[in-house]
Amino acid sequence: MVGLVAGVLVGLTLLLVAGDMLVRGAVGLATALKIPPLLVGLTIVAFGTSAPELVVSIQSVLNGNPGIAIGNIIGSNIANILLVLGLPAIVYPIATHVTGLRRHVVIMLVATTVFMAFAYVNGAIDRTAGVSLFAGILAFITYMAFRAAAAQGDDPVLDDVAEYTEGVDGFSMKLTAFLIAGLIGLPFGAHLLVENGAQLASMWGVRDEVIGLTIVAFGTSLPELATVIAAALQKKSDVAIGNIIGSNIFNILAVGGVTGLVGTAPFDQASLQLDIPVMAAASVIVAFFVFTRRDIGRIPGALMFAGYLAFVALLASKAL
Repeated sequence: MVGLVAGVLVGLTLLLVAGDMLVRGAVGLATALKIPPLLVGLTIVAFGTSAPELVVSIQSVLNGNPGIAIGNIIGSNIANILLVLGLPAIVYPIATHVTGLRRHVVIMLVATTVFMAFAYVNGAIDRTAGVSLFAGILAFITYMAFRAAAAQGDDPVLDDVAEYTEGVDGFSMKLTAFLIAGLIGLPFGAHLLVENGAQLASMWGVRDEVIGLTIVAFGTSLPELATVIAAALQKKSDVAIGNIIGSNIFNILAVGGVTGLVGTAPFDQASLQLDIPVMAAASVIVAFFVFTRRDIGRIPGALMFAGYLAFVALLASKAL
């Protein structure tokens, strides 16, 4: 079992490192090709930062373990809100009165509702669902491009990708190495994670979704968690919320869409009864704070973090 756990951890580490390298290398190439920074941010950076989740979902479906893909989508959205927002809010309250944030919360709620409809009515993310969800992410990108081109003020999702495009003047040998390493490391890391994760699920007697809900979701949320905690220590944790909302939209529409395009990922009964309701509740919680313009203070943050721990504990108890 130690070898399987080590394989999961190595795969996860490769995914995170290779994903970041791929984005930075691709941004350099796009800059050298004179592609407008706005287009770079909306496409390469937006999809590239979701590359670990995308590749894991593709690998899971192709390997015959679609539960990991479903768990990855749901678990990442739960962790993004309850953990990545909840834990830093204990350090310093997170302000929700960010320009343009309400619009993105509405989009997140609509995407969540569509995802739930496919779960409860269709019972699976299949080709039809994949086309619909991916069309949604294309529409979302088009909408952001329109707003940015019309200079309609700051956008909390576009602002989040600026770090990748700043200071990049063109392609270089270093960025070439990053791009190649990312292209090689992502599928290799996904293979290690999915193969070892599926064997762990079988050994522990749990559904594949649990691996996606816990190990994969927590691991792919670590970069955001580290960034937000660092911002909270500097009393700037409000920068996180646009990141989280944008990430949740991409998880559902882009990762869910690609999952359906490459195969079929059915929902099991436990996901319908527990996982999806928790994801929906987490989305409603963050929407409440955004629409009422209330800061996520220390007490709500502690409750959200406790809710995440309770959810993971419940999953663990069902595995015993």
